[in-house]
Amino acid sequence: MDGNWDIQACDCEVIHSEVVEAVKDRMPPEDQLYILADFFKILGDSTRTKIICALDEEELCVCDLAVLLNMTKSAISHQLRALRLANLVKFRREGKVVYYSLADDHVRQIFETGFQHILENRKED
Repeated sequence: MDGNWDIQACDCEVIHSEVVEAVKDRMPPEDQLYILADFFKILGDSTRTKIICALDEEELCVCDLAVLLNMTKSAISHQLRALRLANLVKFRREGKVVYYSLADDHVRQIFETGFQHILENRKED
């Protein structure tokens, strides 16, 4: 980026009405866009992002995550609950131990692609 944060805008109404209508027809329904926005909000918390990062590497239990992130088990459990409700992580029970992992490859791809994006942008600074 060149440091110029001014928004460049047209000084007119719609020029390409056919294009606007075609894009409008392909846009997802409003409720789906709200759900997507909520999905990204969940990732907007640095603690949850750290948990996702750790689980991208390995399946871990709450105790392991607490030590890794230097947090209480209660704080980790609270964040895992939010991630579970958003379908970003899943768990399995082995005796008394509950192991957490990423819900699926989509979560992994979104996280890794986002991380790759910010690393590439840092090179340009």
